[in-house]
Amino acid sequence: MEHPDGFEVRSYFVRHRNALLTRADFGELYVDYYLHLAANEIKVAADHDRLFKETLAALTLHLASRPHNEMAAWTVNLQAPPLNLFVTGDNQTGGVTGKIFTENIKRADRNFFYADVVRGNAPARRSAVEFTGSDIFAASETYYRQSEQRPSRFFPFAGEDYVMVSAQPDCDLDWLTALTDADIRTLDQREQLSLLEQRRYRWHCGCDGRRIASLLAPSFKRNPEELFGNAQSLRISCPRCGSRHTITREAMEAFN
Repeated sequence: MEHPDGFEVRSYFVRHRNALLTRADFGELYVDYYLHLAANEIKVAADHDRLFKETLAALTLHLASRPHNEMAAWTVNLQAPPLNLFVTGDNQTGGVTGKIFTENIKRADRNFFYADVVRGNAPARRSAVEFTGSDIFAASETYYRQSEQRPSRFFPFAGEDYVMVSAQPDCDLDWLTALTDADIRTLDQREQLSLLEQRRYRWHCGCDGRRIASLLAPSFKRNPEELFGNAQSLRISCPRCGSRHTITREAMEAFN
């Protein structure tokens, strides 16, 4: 499905290497992300911000290499610092979004990378892999090796421009494994790249008052006083993106 707004992600076939290269400049997406933070008065620590943006970039490049009817959600659980980086995207809408969680993080002696995938009407699939360190691109590569069962490499190109190179059938794996940051910057001069596809993505969650109300409906039906107390409205944050919504008792009564 074509989405006229948003930023462009380009996919190329690397001829004679049998690899897929996806690339995008994420500057526009990051601007929208910062506008979202400002609009919802969300404060993010600088180190958390960098990790989140890299996770968002890795997921988007991954999505651009996947079928058009696929949705994916990644949760990167880090122990040092203790936080969860949640990102999700839908190829049918072109929307990508996410949220940083810093409270109530499950403590463990290792990091985990959780991936949930839904394609069309098929049941959701979940995979979980362990990884070490806090390098998001290295963690994404570990996920590819263990869950996708094929290698993929992630590289910073320049500024907010990132590249993913993933193996296809009969890929030159020695070449893929040996790629360096310097190689990526001159790859188009040394390899034959054929443009396959251009997709567009944007910062978009799709949350609204009605969707939030549907999440609260079971609790409201069971015990509205426990949910609202003496208040006539609640300020609720979207669990996917952190957008803040005001839900009134009257709206919940009408919803139910």
